[in-house]
Amino acid sequence: MWTVGVDEAGRGPVLGPLVVVAVALPTADLDILAQHGVKDSKDLTSQKRNQLVDWFHDQSKQRGWKYSLIECKPERVDNGVQTTGLNLLEVELFAEALMQIRHQVNQPVHILNDACDVNEQRFSDRIAARLPQWPWNQSTIHSEHKADATFPIVGMASILAKVKRDNRVEQISQDVGMPLGSGYPSDPKTKAALPNLLLDSEPHPALRWSWKTVSRAWKQKYGVDPPKRAYKDDHQKTLF
Repeated sequence: MWTVGVDEAGRGPVLGPLVVVAVALPTADLDILAQHGVKDSKDLTSQKRNQLVDWFHDQSKQRGWKYSLIECKPERVDNGVQTTGLNLLEVELFAEALMQIRHQVNQPVHILNDACDVNEQRFSDRIAARLPQWPWNQSTIHSEHKADATFPIVGMASILAKVKRDNRVEQISQDVGMPLGSGYPSDPKTKAALPNLLLDSEPHPALRWSWKTVSRAWKQKYGVDPPKRAYKDDHQKTLF
């Protein structure tokens, strides 16, 4: 039996990707995570998160641990918000991450999700409905609010997702030549950078155009709503 933990980073920011990670370990190895100080990424410093990512990759080579990472770019976030809603987009992303794990682990798994839906069981049911041939060999799925703080394996997923997103935002900062902060609308550095990302005929592609922060700033600057964002969805194969 293996255990899988799934979490995301970047649900609320006004720029950068939404990252979902699934981590899979033999259930017998779970105590190793707690013993090494793995917990919710929000309770760790940036330095500690990076150290744990390096440690996890080393352990993966030695012990055969698995993980999958889905980077959902801003244009897909916008499409999700404007069509099915953010919660159902996360359902799709969690299911995609789990399908990647399925291809790596051909054993029964117990899946633990950090639930974004107020209804934890509904979140599980929606993900399960998008997993072909579920249940896999008597596998189980469970979703829980703040699972990243309760289960170290979900905490490890949150760390991998957070570090990937932070690295991506840093790369965007270098590309545009200015500090962008965390990307959250309340971050002073993000606030200061936002007007400089609205200088062309459309908002910068790293922004989430559907966020009220962007549409409000664009309308204040140009007197009209921002243009609609084009998106071709190559991921979604099912109808809601």
